[in-house]
Amino acid sequence: MSRRRVKPEDLELWHQVARTARRLNPEQPEKPQPLADSLSKKPPKVKERPRIEEFTLGEKTTTAGHIHDVLPGISERIAASPVSMDKKAFARLKRGKLIPEGKIDLHGMTMAQAHPALTGFILRSHAAGKRLVLVVTGKGKDRDTGGPIPVRQGVLRHNVPQWLRMAPLAPLVLQITEAHLKHGGGGAYYVYLRRQR
Repeated sequence: MSRRRVKPEDLELWHQVARTARRLNPEQPEKPQPLADSLSKKPPKVKERPRIEEFTLGEKTTTAGHIHDVLPGISERIAASPVSMDKKAFARLKRGKLIPEGKIDLHGMTMAQAHPALTGFILRSHAAGKRLVLVVTGKGKDRDTGGPIPVRQGVLRHNVPQWLRMAPLAPLVLQITEAHLKHGGGGAYYVYLRRQR
């Protein structure tokens, strides 16, 4: 069904009726009359489409590509954290030259079991005056089913650094870094503790 065009005499009749009409509720604020406004307005302008520059196949783009705001992996985040300990000792630590004075293995533990075990271990190690301890988390099982939402590998591996930066352990921990390959690599962390005061 096609719309009938409004004739000028119909529009004049509408304006005359609109001028002589009285409002039913004069105490309510007046609302704009959409029909009268839409009839008197010009049709909206059509926006021009953006112009696409010419290109040849195989040519590199001149604009920057999309930047994905994706959280980097746990290894990159720990490596990017500032060094709080002595730089020479940190370099020796990264090369696996420092030997840990204590070790805890969290393999096979649930988060509910691992968190108190880690807290107790760090508190006891600091009280004993130890400076460098090794926390083994394992790399975790690959449980990604290929669904639309990716699943992180290694629950403990991702949570241990966070637990070490929270109370009551945060004041005791000076530096956290991934262990050298001979001490477990990506499945373990060196935790460098502060001196006792």
